Amino acid sequence: MNGHICHVEIPADNVGALQKFYGGIFEWDFDKVPGDIEYYGIRHGDQKPTAGMMPRQAPGQTPTFYVCVESVQEALDKAEGEGATVVVPRNRCQGHGLVCRCAGPPKKPFRSVAGR
Repeated sequence: MNGHICHVEIPADNVGALQKFYGGIFEWDFDKVPGDIEYYGIRHGDQKPTAGMMPRQAPGQTPTFYVCVESVQEALDKAEGEGATVVVPRNRCQGHGLVCRCAGPPKKPFRSVAGR
């Protein structure tokens, strides 16, 4: 199965301070994403956002990497076969297709898959 990293989510304890930090270093721009949650798309100049920033949801939450694949179910089956634990079951993410979230063995950082 082929897959590539297509999105990264960065959790922040202080979103404004972290935006100022990364914006000053890398010249990133932050756009509030419409909706009920506090979420910002990260882009550089006119580039399409390939990352997002949000308030940290839980202590110890680390960045989440989304891997785009042709089949989320096939990737999920393979991950479970290799010992991954499903953290968030396969579900629809409006405007982005299907997603799920898995933790690799043993207790490795979250890895997510996205696709159709």
